[in-house]
Amino acid sequence: HTGERPYACADCSKSFRHKGSLIKHQRIHTGKRPFTCTDCGKSFIQKQNLTWHRCLHTGEQPFACADCGKRF
Repeated sequence: HTGERPYACADCSKSFRHKGSLIKHQRIHTGKRPFTCTDCGKSFIQKQNLTWHRCLHTGEQPFACADCGKRF
């Protein structure tokens, strides 16, 4: 709650509260994309992006509109 951001990026000086956030951010500079789709080979910086991408292959529609119930 102090607002302290002790983890600073060596490339652009952007700072973060959590070390994990800095590690994710640094992938922008390094180009590292450690999460790869086993179906098509596309790779992602964040695991969550791969999870969403996998829905394209599986046809899964994990979200529903609160108003009409239509899934997407």
